[in-house]
Amino acid sequence: MQIERIGTVRAALGECPVWDAARNTLWMLDCRSGQLMQVDPDTGATQDWQLPAPVGSFAFNGDDDIIVALKDTFALYRLSDGAMHSLGHIGDSHPHLRLNDGAPLPDGSFVAGTMHIHRQAGEAPLGGLYRVDLQGNVSRISQGLGVVNGPAMHPDGMHFHVCDSAQRKIFRYRMDAQGQLSSPEVFVDTDALGSAPDGCCFDQEGGLWTALVHAAAIARFDAHGKLDRRIELPVAHPASLCFGGPDLSDIFVTTISDSGRLSATGPLDGALLRIRGAGAVGAPRGQCRIHP
Repeated sequence: MQIERIGTVRAALGECPVWDAARNTLWMLDCRSGQLMQVDPDTGATQDWQLPAPVGSFAFNGDDDIIVALKDTFALYRLSDGAMHSLGHIGDSHPHLRLNDGAPLPDGSFVAGTMHIHRQAGEAPLGGLYRVDLQGNVSRISQGLGVVNGPAMHPDGMHFHVCDSAQRKIFRYRMDAQGQLSSPEVFVDTDALGSAPDGCCFDQEGGLWTALVHAAAIARFDAHGKLDRRIELPVAHPASLCFGGPDLSDIFVTTISDSGRLSATGPLDGALLRIRGAGAVGAPRGQCRIHP
């Protein structure tokens, strides 16, 4: 197995890596600065777009559009000319509340959750988990989550997994065809691993991979939530990950140098990493099909 740095990227809060098979490139965000980056993994060459900061997550929505989760609104952004079309507000506002991680669903809709930090003991989190349907309508589909990370659909198309990093748990739901969720069950509690879970993705066998943001590692859990793989990394705070490369056998990991709450000054903190030879193949990630 080989771990290497890609290019010269140094993000404050590297998040939301997305493999673009059509262009053979890796896309990612620096959420604090609002920078969207397209990185050639072979040359390290980078192209940037500036979005309104902070940005929580994004997904492809056709060849030229992306959907983005901004502070408390969703929008469509056109890459070719920077045109922005607002879709809707989440309905809650607070200085310590913003949209965070998100992902496309199999029907082409988009789901993203919020993070509500600096809460008092016993204070319920605002926000929750939100879905943007194919017509661009925003609705809340779950509440009670403090810091949403790694929303990911299982390759079976029926089970939806969400991290609450504040609780250090990964929850599993059943999701129906309309995007409605069942009551959650705890799939994994990562507290014993010394970390909250952060970004997530699935391999083609249904193994769930997550970044152990406080433990300098990524981990894989089998269908029963049992830890069966852990890879130590040369960074303090890995934030998210995805599979990529021509056969989806590489793992790309985004990292943190200064998230506002976590910081590190090592030579690779904030870098984009590629892991080769991990022995897993990723499940393909879909695209959104949102047309207001």
